[in-house]
Amino acid sequence: MTGLFDGTFARGDAAAAVSDAGWIDALLDVEAALARAAAGLGLVPTTAADAVTRACAEPAGLDLASVVAAAADAGNPVPPLVRVLRSAVGERDAVAVHVGATSQDVLDTALVLLARRALAAIVRDLAGAAEVAAGLARAHRDDVVMGRTLMQQALPTTFGLKAAGWLSGLDGARARLRAVDGSLPVQYGGAVGTLSGLDGAGVALRTALAAELGLAPTPVAWHTMRLPIADLAGALGAAAGVVASVALDLVLLAQTEIAEVAEISEHRGGSSAMPHKNNPVAAISARACARRAPGLVATLFAAMEQEHERAAGAWHSEWPTLTDLLATVGSATAWLAESLASLQPDVARMAATVAAADAPALAAAATEALAARLGRGAAHEAVAAAARTARETGRPFADLLAERGDLDPADLRAGPDVGEAGTQVDAVLADHDARTGGFP
Repeated sequence: MTGLFDGTFARGDAAAAVSDAGWIDALLDVEAALARAAAGLGLVPTTAADAVTRACAEPAGLDLASVVAAAADAGNPVPPLVRVLRSAVGERDAVAVHVGATSQDVLDTALVLLARRALAAIVRDLAGAAEVAAGLARAHRDDVVMGRTLMQQALPTTFGLKAAGWLSGLDGARARLRAVDGSLPVQYGGAVGTLSGLDGAGVALRTALAAELGLAPTPVAWHTMRLPIADLAGALGAAAGVVASVALDLVLLAQTEIAEVAEISEHRGGSSAMPHKNNPVAAISARACARRAPGLVATLFAAMEQEHERAAGAWHSEWPTLTDLLATVGSATAWLAESLASLQPDVARMAATVAAADAPALAAAATEALAARLGRGAAHEAVAAAARTARETGRPFADLLAERGDLDPADLRAGPDVGEAGTQVDAVLADHDARTGGFP
C-alpha cells in the first residue's frame, strides 16, 4: 500500500531510486562488481565471479526476507546478505563473495551508487524546471513587475529578470550536484583500512572495483573521513534552498491580493471548503519537501565526527538520513518542475500594479532630479522626508514633492526605470545555453 503522504513527499524518480528495493539492488551491484574485479586480478576464479554476478542479477531468487529480518541484529544488512549470497552460489563459488571487504565497504559504496541514481533524477527535474524558467525569461524579458524587498513594494523590475534569477539558481544547483556526482568515490579498505589478506593486491582491487562501478578511486579508505557524504549533503541542501526560494516566490505571486501568476491544472488546486480557490499546490508541495532538507543536512554534518576506524552510531545514522534527503530534495525538484510548467503569468496585472504604485517611481525620479543640485545623500533625505509626511498626513506624495518648488513636474512623470534588466536577462540566458551543452 502506498503511504498516505507519498504523493507529496515521494514525488518523482529520486524517491523510487532510494526505495528498499533500490538499496538491495545497490548492495547486490557492489558485491557483483567486487567479484568481477577480483576475478580480473586473478584473485578468484572467473567462474565463481560469474556465479556471483548471476545471483546478484536475480534478487528474486535470493532469501532477501532473511536479510531484512537479520539486519538489525547484525548491525547492518551486509552480513546477512553475504550469508545469503554464499548459500545461493554454493561452497565452491562462495570464494568470490565479499572478497577482502568489510561491511562498511559494501554499504558505503552502495550508498554512493544509490545517491548517483537519485542524483540523475534530481538533475533531470532541475533541468526541466530550468528550461521553463528560461522560457519565461525570454518571453517576459521586458514585462514590468513590481520588485519587492522585505515584503514591501520597492522599485519596478521585469518578470524576465525575476525568472532569470530563478534560472541562474537552478542552473547553479544543477552544476553543483553534477560536480559532486562526478567525484563520488568507491569505498574499499577491508576491516580497518589496511587491505590486509589480499597479498598486496588490495590497492589494485580498489581501483578495479571503482572502474567496474564507474566511481572515483581513492588512495585510502574514507571509513571515518566523511567528506564524500558531507559534499553530497551540502550540494543537496543548496539545491533544496534554491527550489524553496523559487517556490516561495511563486506562492507569494499567486496570492489573491497579488495574483500576478497562477498555477493552472485540472488536477490540483481545489479546496475542501471553498470551491472558488485555486491553491498553488505544486509550489506549496515543493516548499514542504524542501523544508525537510536543512534538518537532514545538519544530521549528516553532525555525523562527520567519527572515532578511530569505524564509527559506533554516527555512521549508522547516515543511511536513512541521506536516503531521506535524496528523496525529499528529489520530490521538491519534481514538484517545482510541475509548478513552473503549469504557471500562467498575468503581465497585465503586473503592469497595473506598477502603474498604481506611483510612489517608488516618483521617489526614484525625484531623487535623481534633486541629486544634481543637492547631492545624492541630501536628495535621498529630502525625498524620504516627503514620503514620511505623506504617510503621516495622508496627503498625496506627488503633491508634497510638487510643493518643493525645485522640481520640474516633467521630472515626476517618468515611466518605470528597470535599468539594465534586459541586458542581465540576456546574459543569464546565454550562460544557460552554454551550460546546457554540457548537461544531460
